[in-house]
Amino acid sequence: MTEQDSVLSHWPDAKRLAEQAKCLADAPAYAVNAEKMRETLDYFETKCIRSKRSLEEAAKYIPGGIQHNLAFNHPFPLSIAKADGPYLWDTDGNRYTDFLQGGGPSVLGHNYAPVREKVMEVLQECGPATGLFHEYEWKLAELIHRYMPSVEMFRMLGSGTEACMAAVRAARNFTGKKKIIKVGAAYHGWSDSLVFGTRIPGTGSFEAAGIPDEALAHTQEIYPNDIDGENGLHALLDRNQRAGGTAAVLLEPIGPESGTRPVDRDFNARARALCDEFGALLVFDEVVTGFRLGLGGAQAYFDVRPDLTVFGKCVAGGYPAAGGVGGRADVMSTFSAGIGSGQSRTLVGGTLSANPMSAAAGYYALLEMERTGAPEKAARAADRLGTKILAVLDELDAPFFFYNHGSIIHLETHGVLLLDMTDPDFFQKVSQRKKTAQEIGAAYTAEGLITVAGSRLYTSMADTDEVIDSAAERFARVLRCLEPVQ
Repeated sequence: MTEQDSVLSHWPDAKRLAEQAKCLADAPAYAVNAEKMRETLDYFETKCIRSKRSLEEAAKYIPGGIQHNLAFNHPFPLSIAKADGPYLWDTDGNRYTDFLQGGGPSVLGHNYAPVREKVMEVLQECGPATGLFHEYEWKLAELIHRYMPSVEMFRMLGSGTEACMAAVRAARNFTGKKKIIKVGAAYHGWSDSLVFGTRIPGTGSFEAAGIPDEALAHTQEIYPNDIDGENGLHALLDRNQRAGGTAAVLLEPIGPESGTRPVDRDFNARARALCDEFGALLVFDEVVTGFRLGLGGAQAYFDVRPDLTVFGKCVAGGYPAAGGVGGRADVMSTFSAGIGSGQSRTLVGGTLSANPMSAAAGYYALLEMERTGAPEKAARAADRLGTKILAVLDELDAPFFFYNHGSIIHLETHGVLLLDMTDPDFFQKVSQRKKTAQEIGAAYTAEGLITVAGSRLYTSMADTDEVIDSAAERFARVLRCLEPVQ
């Protein structure tokens, strides 16, 4: 697969987007105007009665009332009863066009029947798990290798967080080095050693409550796109080399936080060259991009071969236990138990890892994505939505902007993740913009649109032209109701 074959119609200009991000971060915060906010809150109070009651009961037994971070909505989370194609229905019967898509795994759309039927066959035959080997384990691994030749071997795990943990552990074991370099703002799960520089560059251990300093002693961050700076990737690798070396450089290949801060087109290739120079492993976190940006992932688009690739989301087709790590056979072989490789093994596990249900779901979902061209269709839907939203943004005298990496979309209006840690008013701005972000997300929901924090969207094959055109009109209604906070 080459860049020309990729589902991406273009690569966004990272420098221009960085300038737009700065303009948005420096501008006054924008919020939903009073009339639209009253309409929004009235929707939740009158149309979402069962959801509200469910949350009140759930809050008695579940911290905050919800189990998943993405489930939070202002003024309260929705209780979802049904999912099909591009839509969700809540327990009150309200229908929503869903651009969350389970956090990104559903490229085929929700509850895709051909995959569901294959999963049901497996469940009827052997149930969800046996604790022993099942043929879909190797079928899935072989299929992933066909799509991504860099994945010479694949080990399936329970989540993207577990896969990142495993990649870090294998890199340290294989190289005999300790340091891990990540890009500030990137999210690589919630394991002790990777909750560092999360979501906003320069925040270090700010979100690492409950994690001892010692657990983060060998985790380092660079600023996005910083290769040659005083504290950039080259300089940090060089300093580490004089102090024992770097085990791995861990990257989201389209940029941290699913491309919220996009990388320059040549960033990954330059990182690959530096890892080769300094003897570090290059690890691509393709939890979001893997198969969504095409069956070859982001690595095919960039034509960069990582040593290890981390998977999540799409690897199980939207079914549970979606995670895994794959890559060079010599590194991956350390995960094997009881082999005589001359090197200590890298211990990983999980009772439900690679269970028959999840492995079969991933196998058939990927085959269906190939058969239907789902990544290409999802990307075209995102491009169509972008054309319509950009036309609306051109009407507005506001620093909003839109861009997409295939079917991964960013609609920036509040900019809470674009703030600069060095700004003396940083914490005040974070608090204010978190509130406006919640209100913008609520306004979208009241228009029948589900988003990720009001700023990120995922399209799927199920997003037909009709679905996209209807959604664009509803996005426009909210965008035209945003005004500067006085």
